[in-house]
Parts: sequence; structure tokens; C-alpha cells
Amino acid sequence: MTAPDCPETPRLSEEEKPTPQEIREQEIFELETPDQSLLSGPRSRLHDLATIFRVGRDFLRAFRVLHFAGPCVTIFGSARTIPGTTYYELASKMGKACAELGFTVMTGGGPGIMEAGNKGAFEAGGRSVGVNIELPFEQHLNPYVHRSVTMRYFFTRKTVLVKYSYAFIVLPGGAGTLDEMFETMTLIQTGKLRNFPIILMGKDYWRPLMDFVYKMAEEGTISPEDPDLIFFTDDVEEAKAHLQRLAVRQFGLRRKNAPKSIRLLGEKPVKAAN
Repeated sequence: MTAPDCPETPRLSEEEKPTPQEIREQEIFELETPDQSLLSGPRSRLHDLATIFRVGRDFLRAFRVLHFAGPCVTIFGSARTIPGTTYYELASKMGKACAELGFTVMTGGGPGIMEAGNKGAFEAGGRSVGVNIELPFEQHLNPYVHRSVTMRYFFTRKTVLVKYSYAFIVLPGGAGTLDEMFETMTLIQTGKLRNFPIILMGKDYWRPLMDFVYKMAEEGTISPEDPDLIFFTDDVEEAKAHLQRLAVRQFGLRRKNAPKSIRLLGEKPVKAAN
């Protein structure tokens, strides 16, 4: 049996063909960031091999920097939330609550909700880490992290934000926050990740989303018990008790001395503020 031939490239009229300027603009777009280059279709074998090495280097750098970070709780949310607003303060209180339970607070390392979560842990004397991302426009690292790593690719960053965490707190955000929440939920649904708690905070903002989650269960597109993966609250003490019950007791977490780091491997302990 022979493999089928590749389909022919669609034929375009002279008016439909891209101009040399448009082709050049697309080439520049594909080279602006590693993600754009990776997701721009087939490239040369050498280019693909180089991409594999860059992805591996991304993971290796993060694994070595964050090897002693855990156990963590990851806080997801918008980078656009302004300090002093309701959700910023809520994220800060949750960062503090996580630190009081002995968790390291992990965020995307940027401003907004991420900054608030790191700030709450940092000011409470807990440990705080950030996993930043390279962008064409600079996303500055917030000043409330003890250790950080900057990733080239969004998918490697998302993996790291999940890898070290025993719970996930989701505050109001945009498309990126939805992506992070539902990918985490899918990993739990499919057994790729243990049944770690997902805490959704910001009831006024997220209520239409929760209604839709229940609608999916009613329509049979998710399992009837899947909405129970999400703990929906605005109460910090309720959320803290939920973390204590499902992230601490369920997995037998206990305080212990951190293992020694090996500097030759680029490892450093994550030290909280004194």
C-alpha cells in the first residue's frame, strides 16, 4: 500500500496572490517570537531540530531553577488588574493564606493578579516564585518574587506552572486565564494530573462561566461530577480550609527541611524573606 500523494497547493488568481511585501511581512511575523516560529507550519529539518533543543533548554532551565520551589500553589489571573481593586486585594489575601499553610506561591511573574498573589506571600514571610514569558513587548517581572525563570514558549511555561503545584487558584482574567484553568481541569479529568483542588474566586465575574460548566454537564459533554472539580468561593477562609483539606491532608504534606542544592547544576534554594 503506497502513501497518498500530498494535496496540491490551491491555485490562486493573480489578484489573490500575496505581494512580495506581504510575504516578507509574514516571514518577519514568524520569526518575531519562538512561539510564532514554532507554530508556523513545517520548516526545515535543521530548524525543527534546533526548536527541539530550545524547548529542551527551556524545560531544563526551569527544572533547575525551581527544583526546590515546592510544594506550590499556582495563582492564575489577569495581568491587567490594577493594584487596590477588589480582585487585586483578594489575590493578595490568598497569597498570604497560601504562605501561612506553608506553600510557595507560584504565578506567571507579571503584574496584576500575578503580582498580587506574589505580594501576599512575600509580605507574609512566605516563599514566592514567578515563571515569566518572553514577549515582543516586555512583560516586566513583579518585585515580589524570590526566584524566577523566563520561558521562551507558552506551552513550556504552562507545564512548569502546573508541575510543582498541589492546588490552583483562578481569579478574574482573560483568554490566557481560561486556557490555564481548563487545561488544568482537563489534565485532572483525564487522570494525567492527580485530583488537586481548583479554587475559582470572583463570583460576580465567573458566574456565567460556572453556569456554562453546569450546562456542559447537563448536555453530557463533560461528566456529571466534573463541575465538582471547581470550588467556587469569594471567602478567603473557606478557600484556605479547602486547601488545608484537599491539598495538605489529602497528600500528607508536612513541613520538612529542604534538601541541599547543587550549585554546579544551577540549583539554588528558594528562601523566604526574614
